[in-house]
Amino acid sequence: MRVGFIGTGNMGAPMGATVLGAGHDLAVHDLVRDAAAELVEAGARWADSPKAAGADAEVVCLSLPGPPEVEELVVGSGGLLDAMAKGSTLVDLSTNSPSLVRRLAERAAERGVGFLDAPVSGGVRGARKGSLAVMVGGSPDSFATCTPLFEAIGDNVFHVGEVGAGNVAKLVNNMLAFSSMMANAEALVLGAKAGVDPNVLWKIVRTSSGANFAWEYGARAILRDRLAPTFAVDLACKDVGLATGLAAELDVPLTMGTTAEALLRRYQGAGFAREDVLATVKALEEAAGVRVRGTWDEGDA
Repeated sequence: MRVGFIGTGNMGAPMGATVLGAGHDLAVHDLVRDAAAELVEAGARWADSPKAAGADAEVVCLSLPGPPEVEELVVGSGGLLDAMAKGSTLVDLSTNSPSLVRRLAERAAERGVGFLDAPVSGGVRGARKGSLAVMVGGSPDSFATCTPLFEAIGDNVFHVGEVGAGNVAKLVNNMLAFSSMMANAEALVLGAKAGVDPNVLWKIVRTSSGANFAWEYGARAILRDRLAPTFAVDLACKDVGLATGLAAELDVPLTMGTTAEALLRRYQGAGFAREDVLATVKALEEAAGVRVRGTWDEGDA
């Protein structure tokens, strides 16, 4: 399949690599050309513009920071939609606004272009392994056309419903994930301050009713002090804000979600904007006068 891939950052580059590795012809573009260097070296073709990436493609994939970037590239000055051929399909892998992707799908349909919103979950590690969860909204025909690409990047591919449904699922997931991360960091610090070895606490919770995915992997990353910015606070604020915005559109009250958003925005303004969400534990440690980072006992792994 001839694929255009636009956005080769932390997630886009490894996803593009798995698509290329599956045998598809790949043209890539990013605002920063060096971000696509490894893909080009592996056999992808560099496209000088979004239009060039999309002009000859059967499918164009986007992996961009958020709604403003996607909208500008697709129907704004980026002009991607104008360059795409009738019968081709545009796949937005970004975490986006359900209402925006529905509007973009309508514009695409006017030009005879299919549209799928297909946000992913699993982080950079999942992108590198091709083991992401892919949540797809759009027509069954477009979904069937693009299934080989989804299966290249993900082990768990879900056709959720019509356009927008994929992002509804992603926003619900991320709201839960970030709410859990905030609570887990507080739990580690509270237990340590009260005198419990955080390694022992980690083992207790993972086998008890408080267990969750974020505790299993996120709390362990905190204890190991391995907090590279794989998911920055800036992006977390964007995602949770999209979830609370969706709730406001639908008149659904969110107490936990809005609390998580307020806490993340506080950390965003306190110097953590570009740091990983889990790194916000540093502020809790400072306030409590206790350290949990770096206390991991490798013998207990």
